Amino acid sequence: MSLKDKRRVVKSLKDRIAHGHNVSIAEVGALDQHRRAILGLAMVSNDSRYVEGALSKIVDFVRATGNVDLVDYQIDLL
Repeated sequence: MSLKDKRRVVKSLKDRIAHGHNVSIAEVGALDQHRRAILGLAMVSNDSRYVEGALSKIVDFVRATGNVDLVDYQIDLL
């Protein structure tokens, strides 16, 4: 897998998440690693339960995606 292949997969995943769920998303780490990507998501709302539920749905979506493996995630509510 080349960096070009990785970027294609990451871009596709980011586009599907951004368009399917009202969030901002960016690749924030491991930019030059061939088999790893770190994504950051942001959502703004006045209802923390809604945000937590929506982000959990995104985690489930990524887990169900066939060509990626979710190794770890963290949800921080501020």
